[in-house]
Amino acid sequence: MTQPPPPSADTAAPETAPATPPARRRPARRRRVHRAWFVAAVTFATVVAAASFVALPGLLIGPLHDEFGWSRGTIGLAASVNLTLYGVTAPFAAALMDRFGIRRVVAVALTMIATGALLSHWMTASWQLLLYWGLLIGLGTGSMALAFSATVTNRWFVKHRGLVTGILTAATASGQLVFLPLLSWIVETHGWRPATVTVALVSAAAVPFVWLLLRDHPADVGLAPYGADEFVPKPPPQHGAAARALRVLRDSSRSGTFWLLCGTFAICGASTNGIIRTHFVPSAHDHGMALTVAASLLAVVGVFDVIGTIASGWLTDRYDARRLLAVYYGLRGLSLMFLPLLLGPSIHPPMIFFIVFYGLDWVATVPPTLALCREHYGEDSAIVFGWVLASHQIGAAVVAWLGGVARDVTGTYDMVWLASGGLCALAAMMSLVLRQGRAEEKQVRAA
Repeated sequence: MTQPPPPSADTAAPETAPATPPARRRPARRRRVHRAWFVAAVTFATVVAAASFVALPGLLIGPLHDEFGWSRGTIGLAASVNLTLYGVTAPFAAALMDRFGIRRVVAVALTMIATGALLSHWMTASWQLLLYWGLLIGLGTGSMALAFSATVTNRWFVKHRGLVTGILTAATASGQLVFLPLLSWIVETHGWRPATVTVALVSAAAVPFVWLLLRDHPADVGLAPYGADEFVPKPPPQHGAAARALRVLRDSSRSGTFWLLCGTFAICGASTNGIIRTHFVPSAHDHGMALTVAASLLAVVGVFDVIGTIASGWLTDRYDARRLLAVYYGLRGLSLMFLPLLLGPSIHPPMIFFIVFYGLDWVATVPPTLALCREHYGEDSAIVFGWVLASHQIGAAVVAWLGGVARDVTGTYDMVWLASGGLCALAAMMSLVLRQGRAEEKQVRAA
């Protein structure tokens, strides 16, 4: 049998190449912190700066009354205008952020706060108080309201929205913690005018900080929102900001859920900004407590406010927001009813307990309220929350004014404390009537 010829070089089967050693694996690169957390930090610092004015009105009621003879009702009316505009401006500011961007709106808002605070240094008539405190600073702080934090959270975060909302909400309390002791010392040592200049300088200094460091949307830096599976393109500018805000109001107001949220949040504003922030210091002073001591107690509220609000955000990611609200409002109302028994010339353990508890509860209502807005209103939730916030500030404005009137007429704040406590009990019951929201939003919160 003939043997086949040996294969030629051209047709020879290739030899099996020797196995190459596997490439050495590179060590895993450390994951960088997502840009969303940096934006949240900038937002936090900006709100802290804007909160410098929030700490001021309660400190100036006495000095303005003593220097100009203005009634506490008149001064309370200026605070009422400020609080009303703070709320009513919020939904339009949220819509303007969709039209012009967050940076531009916030920079203008800080400039308005600085201008109003600086002009108040030279005021001599009550109408100027209404113009500078009420109009200019009210519009500025309204554009820096919680709708600003809601817009940042909605754009930059998918995971941990409740926690981030709690952190950003705590920024105002942190500002109160920083500025209340400082401003009260300035008022007692140097008078009220240097305190207004201090607020103006702080707000003006924050403007370049915002312009250089804040970004409007994750797409601006080529990122997906934190926790998102896909890149989210930046939406086009929304024209007709005012029309959109009013359209969202029209559509959302057709549901009972909207009115329940507005009602509970109005009571929230009445029992915090309206009565405690505006009238706690002068009320404590009526009972013989020094101004700086009362202001320091209010600053301590800010310490525990930070803890309580962040904790509330964490709880909101895990539990039914409606039940959280019911607990918060119920306990708040109970504490307010006991406050007239606690006020006195000195600090004692029951008063410290009240301050700690009230601090934990102060704005713990914000994360669950914003979560309910997201569950029910989706992409329009920031604007809806702006309208809900408007009710918060209207409630605060009414009590800020009536609290001053009650003090002028009766010589005491006791009736106001008791009425506010009763309203909180009503808010607790209203919270339990709210219906469940969208299941998909709850799944995102739980993720």
